[in-house]
Amino acid sequence: MPMKWGAVVVAAGRGSRMGAADNKVYLPLAGRSVLARTLEAFERCGAVETIVVVAARGEEAKAAEAVREAGAAKVAAVVPGGAERQDSVYAGLAALSADGALVHDAARPLVSPAQIEACCRAAERHGASALAVPVKDTIKVADGDGMIVSTPERRTLWAVQTPQAFARVELMEAHRQARQEGAAATDDAMLLERLGRKVAIVEGDYVNIKITTPEDLPIAELLLQRRRQEERSTID
Repeated sequence: MPMKWGAVVVAAGRGSRMGAADNKVYLPLAGRSVLARTLEAFERCGAVETIVVVAARGEEAKAAEAVREAGAAKVAAVVPGGAERQDSVYAGLAALSADGALVHDAARPLVSPAQIEACCRAAERHGASALAVPVKDTIKVADGDGMIVSTPERRTLWAVQTPQAFARVELMEAHRQARQEGAAATDDAMLLERLGRKVAIVEGDYVNIKITTPEDLPIAELLLQRRRQEERSTID
């Protein structure tokens, strides 16, 4: 049975590698901010009923402006984040009113509504899911001296993206346990994994890039332009 889904869009990072004075999620991407572009995708996804935006403390007004820019009527709240990503996600989950919770990095503005919905449906079937793409390169594991010690089988390797989808109550409990035990995780799927839960992979798209360095913005603009051209040709 379909769950009631909400999304936590995390926009509280500083993005120091971007080298910009402003938070990267407020930089322009084809005429609108990165955050506004991200919110547009969740607004257009029929599976998502409500959205909570987590902003860096002091940037709540900027986030609210991005919500207006996107015309995101599903946004129920803009809440301040914490010192670490885990703290920010937990703050968003606490403000979310939904059975299922999607967690998405605001710096991934090219996610599609179809990918978001696919994550929801996979989580309904398997309990939790994460968008990911197969790794293209051969990966090496190195020791502390920078010497290669092993080469993992590439067919088993996936580069994880967001959104990731969970039962909201279960994800909140995983966050609470991690906090109590001082465990850090770079994504939310890791918090479920450490409790022995399985997380299903939903194959995503290499277009769903994360805006991290200055080079990523012009690439994102080109990818967005290509997507618009493809959509227009489909309509025609």
